Order: sequence, then structure tokens, then C-alpha cells
Amino acid sequence: MKNTLYKALAIVAISISLISCSSDDNKNDTSGSGSLILEYDNGFGTNDLILNTQGNTTSNNEVLKISLIKYIVSNVVLTKADGTTVTYPKSKSYFIADEGAADGHEFKLTDIPAGDYVKVKFGIGVDEDQWKLGATGQGDFLAQTDKAGMLWSWAAGYKFLAFEGTFTSPTVTTPTPFMIHTGKTGTDYNYTEVTLDLPTKALVRTTITPTVHFKIDLSKIIDGTNKIKLSDNNAGGMGAMIMGGANLPLITQNISAMFKVDHVHND
Repeated sequence: MKNTLYKALAIVAISISLISCSSDDNKNDTSGSGSLILEYDNGFGTNDLILNTQGNTTSNNEVLKISLIKYIVSNVVLTKADGTTVTYPKSKSYFIADEGAADGHEFKLTDIPAGDYVKVKFGIGVDEDQWKLGATGQGDFLAQTDKAGMLWSWAAGYKFLAFEGTFTSPTVTTPTPFMIHTGKTGTDYNYTEVTLDLPTKALVRTTITPTVHFKIDLSKIIDGTNKIKLSDNNAGGMGAMIMGGANLPLITQNISAMFKVDHVHND
């Protein structure tokens, strides 16, 4: 009986060892290509974002209730541990992050060369070279952004980021609309790029699809290095509408600092 038990345990141990070895072989196999997912998780300060009902307080003691946050993610570049880079094709590299849409949080990059990735770069908005290709050069993305409400007009171009809701402040006690849209205004193009190191390597394999999980602090849009008071922009009973002027480049600088990589899933 004991011999039978020992044999059974030995078989189990060998099986576990073989499975472990096979798993290690898969993780070490950097041939072929795979996929990688970028996940955008919006919050305000240290809180998860709840649209419409959550009061979010800035350092200027303004309280925002956010009804909409959308931004264009573009021009993804991945860096391997050996320093080589992989530029995702621009024609496939435009996504609309949308807190209010089920498909607006995760974006899958396909046909990524297998490897260990340690850094990611992406744009917020549509780069000027792409915009200069004209309406026909934008392909299906033009219709996609128009449908998503992220196109001002072809002449004016895209909204790179749309941030909307209501606010109150010590001087504005009735909930008042605010609307912040970044994009091309006059001589300011307001496209920005974000480069982030990964806390652990993203292991792209034919059998592994990593997820890079970003935490986004939306408070930094107006409460980052540059402090923007909505109450100072509340004019003519229309609410605080920031779509140009001196504040927009300052907001663009803030946007590049609102992203961080929280963790990487290698599943």
C-alpha cells in the first residue's frame, strides 16, 4: 500500500515538474509575436472616478462633479530591456479612452514582437504631422472621433482631451458647468507625449498577453504643476469654458503628468 502511495506521489511530482518546465520554456521563448493591452483607469486624486455624483475637491477648494472625460491615445512606442524600440503602426495607433464607454478603458495592441518590455510612450491627441495629411489621410479614425464627439470640425481639428461637468467654489455657490477641451488653438498645437517606465517587465509572448495598468489622476488637469481656477474662467453666465487662450498650454503641461503605471499583469 505504501509503495503504491509513494509511486502516486512520485508521478504527481514529476507531472508538476514537467508543467513547471514547460511554463518556464514558454516564458523564455521570445520568438514570434503576441499582443499587449493598455488599460486606462481614471481617478481623481487617490479616489476612483464616479461620474456625475462624486464631489472632487481641488487645492483651490473648488468641487467638481465630472460628467465626461475622454482623451485620444496615440503613437504608442514600446522599449525592450535591451534598449530597442517597437513603434506601433500609426494607422492602428489611435484610441479613444472614454470613462463612460464599456470599450473605452482597454486597448489591445497586436503583432508585437515577443520580448521583455520595460518602457512605454504614447501621445495624448493627434500629432500635427498626421493632421496635416488632411481629411482623407485620417482614414476611419475621422468618422470614429466624430461619432465620439471628439472632433470640433475638420477645419478646427480634433479634441485631444474633453473634460466636462459642473463645479462650485467659495465664490460660485450654484453648480455651474465647466468644459475643458484641448487641441489645436491658434499657434498652439497642444499635443503632448507621455513616457513611463514599467515597474516590472511586460513579457510579450505567443502565449502571454501582458496588461499595462495605468492609473490616471484627473485632478492634475487643473490642479497639477499649473493651478487653474475654474471660477476665474466663469464668464458671461456660460460657465467655465476653457478651449483656448493662455490656460490651454498650461493644462497641456499638466496632462502629461497625470499618468503613472500602477502595475503589469503577465497572464
